[in-house]
Amino acid sequence: MCASSNFVDASSIYCYLGSMTQQTGTPPVLFLSHGAPPLADDQRWTEELASWSGTFQKPKDILMISAHWENAPVTLSATRQKNELVYDFWGFEQRYYEVRYDAPLAPDLANEVERLTSAHGHHVARDESRGLDHGAYVPLKEMFPEADVPVVQMSMPTLDPTGLFELGKSLAPLRDRGTLIVGSGFTTHNLRWFNPSAGADAAPPSASSEFDHWAEEAMAHGDVDSILDFLHKAPAAREAHPRSEHWAPLYVALGAAYASGGIEAKTAIDGFWFGLSKRSWTLS
Repeated sequence: MCASSNFVDASSIYCYLGSMTQQTGTPPVLFLSHGAPPLADDQRWTEELASWSGTFQKPKDILMISAHWENAPVTLSATRQKNELVYDFWGFEQRYYEVRYDAPLAPDLANEVERLTSAHGHHVARDESRGLDHGAYVPLKEMFPEADVPVVQMSMPTLDPTGLFELGKSLAPLRDRGTLIVGSGFTTHNLRWFNPSAGADAAPPSASSEFDHWAEEAMAHGDVDSILDFLHKAPAAREAHPRSEHWAPLYVALGAAYASGGIEAKTAIDGFWFGLSKRSWTLS
């Protein structure tokens, strides 16, 4: 892995690391802005997600940490029998409740997550009634449309930045077994900005663009301390995230990348969607 302080030529570094990842089969760590169910109707975004998954080797399995599952203690989704997806949204057209994503279960991955996190002092629970929520299946349906990669989802037991960062560090060895660790949130998430009449490509509020620019710079410099302390370090932080659950999956992703030897961050997707920053990163 690369040292966390070398960000002089991010594009060149990413190309090199992308090639190395393809050769070794060691998956990166991802943080993605996952989108609401209508993401499937946004051709640009779906193409960006599909292209992104082609930059690294298909993983053995996937561990998803979604903004939409907060539960203590650390809890893992079903591994014994498949469950319906969790349609954790309201007021959409019926077709969004008919989406299916029949990914294989991942009992071996769940056992390994439990082993690693338990060794770091976490009690781990299983919820055999829990399927994948929209923070998991919406992006995965675009990135791995054949639904042929086993997936297990893990809850966030807290929104405490340091606690989630340490939890992520405990998960780092999963990469050596071919697991793709994905934090699924949103780089800015204030639904008061959402204005369907303005269109998906409308200019974002200044608070959203300011936070997005700060996040891009902080990630490029591997400034973990500032990212964890974003409420005090980032411009318009409380406007960009009235509540931090959509930023919090990034802490887990950062911890997993950091404990693997360092953080090299490359923007995989940028731009805005109805005023929200959809910036997403590959962490190598």
